[in-house]
Amino acid sequence: MWVITVLLVGGLLIALTAIIVDSPIGRSFARRFEGQGERGEPGPDVRHLHAKVDLLESEVADLQRSLEGMRDEVQFVQRLLENPARKQTPNP
Repeated sequence: MWVITVLLVGGLLIALTAIIVDSPIGRSFARRFEGQGERGEPGPDVRHLHAKVDLLESEVADLQRSLEGMRDEVQFVQRLLENPARKQTPNP
């Protein structure tokens, strides 16, 4: 009786494995593993995308610094326009 149960369970597991491997989930796992080189290193496409992300992050940081500078300039000009008679005194 145990032999028949083990054979049935084994057959079901084989069928489920075949279904999962042929499913979109199985294909996505295959694509993910395909993209990795030996020893789990990322493939050339991943390295290329990583370089692009680094470049974009540095450009965003530059733009943020530029925007902050423009905000300071706008605040300075706004203070001058609000009270033109007031003179700016340097901070000691």
